[in-house]
Amino acid sequence: MQAPARPAGAPPRRREQRSLFGEILDWMLAPLLLLWPMSLALTWLAAQGIASRPYDRALVESVRSLGQRVELRGDDLMFDLSRETARMLRADEVDNVYYQVVGPRGEIVSGDRDLPPPPEGELRTPGEVKVRDDEIHGDSVRVAYQWILAGATTRGGAVLVQVAETQAKRSRLATEIIKGVILPQFVILPVAVLLVWMALVRGLAPLNALQQRIRERASDDLSPIDVHEVPEEVSPLVQAINDLLERQQSSLATQKRFLADAAHQLKTPLAGLRMQAELASREIDAGHGDPQLLRASLLQMARASQRAAHMVNQLLSMARADARAGVEARDRVDLEVLATDVVRDFVPRSLDAGIDLGFEGAETGQDEDAPRPAPSEVLGHALLLREMVSNLVDNALHYTPRGGTVTVRVLPDPAAQAVVLQVEDSGPGIPASERELVFQPFYRALGTTVDGSGLGLAIVAEIAQQHGTAVELDDARSAAQTPPGEGPGARFTIRFRLAPAPLPAPQDEPAQEPVLPGVGLLP
Repeated sequence: MQAPARPAGAPPRRREQRSLFGEILDWMLAPLLLLWPMSLALTWLAAQGIASRPYDRALVESVRSLGQRVELRGDDLMFDLSRETARMLRADEVDNVYYQVVGPRGEIVSGDRDLPPPPEGELRTPGEVKVRDDEIHGDSVRVAYQWILAGATTRGGAVLVQVAETQAKRSRLATEIIKGVILPQFVILPVAVLLVWMALVRGLAPLNALQQRIRERASDDLSPIDVHEVPEEVSPLVQAINDLLERQQSSLATQKRFLADAAHQLKTPLAGLRMQAELASREIDAGHGDPQLLRASLLQMARASQRAAHMVNQLLSMARADARAGVEARDRVDLEVLATDVVRDFVPRSLDAGIDLGFEGAETGQDEDAPRPAPSEVLGHALLLREMVSNLVDNALHYTPRGGTVTVRVLPDPAAQAVVLQVEDSGPGIPASERELVFQPFYRALGTTVDGSGLGLAIVAEIAQQHGTAVELDDARSAAQTPPGEGPGARFTIRFRLAPAPLPAPQDEPAQEPVLPGVGLLP
């Protein structure tokens, strides 16, 4: 009977949860239950051997005793067995005992004629007593026999003496041995299973206690778990959980600090917006409807709302960058094309600010007939890379005075298998003591009067880190190259690993006519 098919669009079946207790119990009890029948079989075989050994020795002694009564008088073979001895030989209340003496020519000298002879072709070793299994009248018997050289016979051959006994006593003794060994096992096996169960329960008790302690924790309790209170085998797992709790605690602390800073930074434009709205409302209520004052208030309100909107957009960009953390970059992005698009978007703003915004790429200033330079493709997230370049250009335009220059470069570095992105300006620059601090959220260089949220460079550093690189910051111009009254400018450099060359697409090769040896093709 086939199982019903899963309907299309239905969620996949969840894998059945495994029980550690049940799996350990199976691995411990299954071999025990498999070995128990094997133990019974081996015990049976050992009991058969133990039970047969003393009776075999008695048979061997009987054969030797009868062999001593065989002698040769002249040419006649004599076997002297008194009636009392024969009666004692057969005196067994449980088993039937048979004996036989066969002369050199195969004649029956004494004993039972129905006793079967030894196997044909067997090597006859005079004086050695052998034991074999055989049957008489359908009963299984144990036979001890011996070949005897009765003096210097002229007939050739040897005398055969055999004593056989049924195996009732042997079977009874083997059964008693097996009962004495196996019956205790029927008691020991359940006790062993119970002990295994109790050992597993006791062994897994620390895990249950650990689970209970974790469940009883408060939702904001991210303190590490004491490794010394758990078994040594569970210690690596607890250590991994502690590492996760530490990272989570650090992440929550960063988020709380970020939210507090964001709320503090948003209070300034919102407070200004509210103040301007209240001033405009008071002017209208007082009957002073001066259009110039109202226009100034509305302009201040527009600027405050613009700063708030810009900060919100920066916060959203930071959130997008954090959401992409840990996601491997797989898209092939042409960094030169992306930077060109970003520069083109900022051209109107640079014209309004009186700043010369330019772009330098690998093909800048080259002839059309010149060979195409090395590619500038990288593996990354196109949206985040665009956000990174936009923040670098926006930061440069903010801090570059009117009449200054901002240059964006994308240059391949074939020797290092890298693509270099540079954004430099002719602004006041950043002191060496603050170059690490400017990449922290909401930090702004000391002494600046430019409006900003302090998030742009933090977003750039986060996106660069997610792409496996870092941001280098230095002066754009040396002291000798800096004109009087101007700053050294700032240069941001980011090196991306060049994307591997894509595999060529398979092309169908045109079928070729076979050429026979010695036959040329006609022109």
